[in-house]
Amino acid sequence: MVQPILGIHHVTAIASDPQRNLDFYTEVLGLRLVKRTVNFDDPGTYHLYFGDEAGSPGSILTFFAWPMAARGRAGVGQVEITSFSIPAASLTFWEQRLLAAGTPAVRSESRFDEEVLRFTDPDGLNLELVGHSGSDVPGRAWRDASVPVQHAIRRFYSVTLCEQGYESTADLLETMGFRKVGEQGNRFRFDVGQGGAGARVDVLCASEAPFGNIAAGTVHHVAWRVSDDEAQLAWRKQLLNKRLNATPVIDRCYFHSIYFREPGGVLFELATDPPGFATDEPAEKLGETLKLPPWLEPHRTKIEHVLPPIQLHTPVKESG
Repeated sequence: MVQPILGIHHVTAIASDPQRNLDFYTEVLGLRLVKRTVNFDDPGTYHLYFGDEAGSPGSILTFFAWPMAARGRAGVGQVEITSFSIPAASLTFWEQRLLAAGTPAVRSESRFDEEVLRFTDPDGLNLELVGHSGSDVPGRAWRDASVPVQHAIRRFYSVTLCEQGYESTADLLETMGFRKVGEQGNRFRFDVGQGGAGARVDVLCASEAPFGNIAAGTVHHVAWRVSDDEAQLAWRKQLLNKRLNATPVIDRCYFHSIYFREPGGVLFELATDPPGFATDEPAEKLGETLKLPPWLEPHRTKIEHVLPPIQLHTPVKESG
């Protein structure tokens, strides 16, 4: 029997200015920079990873930072919204914090009995904070963040896929072990495993919406968690049986990956939980220096010359 999908592993999006991106996610959202590396397929650009204190699977939002990249457009065939989990009591704190930082934030109407705070990052990436019960995950919040621990973002809540249709994507999700748990208008909710925050995807059926354009301010792909290499290979076989084109396993140093497109066009990845981000630097030093994979290390001098300088600022702690 194939080991189940465990939920969201990470979401990868596109940014333009790497310093602005770094400042927003560490200083405004209070996430930790857990890895400073390069795009392995385009090593002249940064790949920045943000997450909880350890960079736990399910907390990681990553960015390909391409300076001067054009602004993209969210739409059909994309992850339209990336949602984080927070305690319901923290919504007012976050609304005030975002507005104070010059980031407009709007509370949307209740969705599936949850309160939602919507905003965008400096490149226009659609983000949400979902306030709900059961959101506290002890021990994951970054203790040195500027955000008080009781309000800290600890993990994803869900991703929203924007699709022209519904059935083909739903069929694949069910093959991957997801089950339909709710429906509200043209929004269909699926959970995997124990469900809830970090193990949830919404499918938004938007038949008249334009197709998205992937560039700055849009999501490149969403990765789903698998426990290990054996489970990943078993899932790859399942995908091939569904006549989906899946890549061979690719070594991303901190996890192993396969990629494929779901029927609606969204790029999916299956990523292993191990080995994690402390493989090439101590846990207490995550994200402080540029890390390169072994095959790029001989080119470090050239790569460092091309990359724009960025500076990680010490967070200023805010009282609760």
